[in-house]
Amino acid sequence: MDVSKLMFREDLMKDQRILVTGGGTGLGREMAESFLKLGATVYICGRRQNKLDETAADLMGAHGGKVVAHACDIRDADAIHAMVDEIWADGGALTGVVNNAAGNFISRTEDLSVNGFNAIADIVMRGTFYVTLDIGKRLIAEGKKASFLSILTTWVWSGSAFVVPSAMSKTAINAMTQSLATEWGRYGLRFNAIAPGLFPTKGMSARLSPGGSGDNSKNELNPMGRPGEMHELANLATFLMGPGAEYVNGQTIAIDGAGYQANGGTFYSQLQGLGDAEWDMMRQMIKGTNEKDKADRGKA
Repeated sequence: MDVSKLMFREDLMKDQRILVTGGGTGLGREMAESFLKLGATVYICGRRQNKLDETAADLMGAHGGKVVAHACDIRDADAIHAMVDEIWADGGALTGVVNNAAGNFISRTEDLSVNGFNAIADIVMRGTFYVTLDIGKRLIAEGKKASFLSILTTWVWSGSAFVVPSAMSKTAINAMTQSLATEWGRYGLRFNAIAPGLFPTKGMSARLSPGGSGDNSKNELNPMGRPGEMHELANLATFLMGPGAEYVNGQTIAIDGAGYQANGGTFYSQLQGLGDAEWDMMRQMIKGTNEKDKADRGKA
């Protein structure tokens, strides 16, 4: 990310303490870098300690400040509780949480297994709720204010063929965002969400466009003729998380160049005509990506 394109003064987030789930790679890393550059202490978590440590070292090397890496599988509520205990012990309550950790892959729904559905729902829906609940309860008990931000997608408004577990799970988090904005607003806790369009990352492409088959990123499909740039997403996240926007609550904001209005931002038109052979090829490619990721998580 070109941090020179961040819109805010460099000390905007001084004294802020922010956790970014899935912060070692992709959009999570980009947002973590923005918060760090603007003065926040940043905590990142994910399942690969080696990748988290690498990211933390890279970001501190570039900007100074403090990034703390925690290996944590957010599907495990006990692991979340232990991680948050460590964060609290390292300086007190968080002031912000970005629920960014996610999982997704394209599949015909008739080809899904229960385990395949749960692989997404356990991270996106249950994991996000576990993180929010554990931290929210602590903040309420201590009388501390904070901002929660969830990274969603425009599918929360329309659904999407071929990514049904993700569409269902992210829609549930959209409902959580609106529900807790009203229920917990009286405690000084804010809940908002961002629905990004295409911001290309390696992990996204490997599971949502294996071999280019599910590519809905073609520039001609977007009214602005291009994908999003990372600093644009980081600027919106910073606005929602930083001081000065405390009356923004219960909102899900799209950042997609009007792609949702133009084409729905779904995979239907790209995938609805594929046959068994193409789907089998993509399954094998996604399986290979998953196996590589599992091997990487086992490295020291």
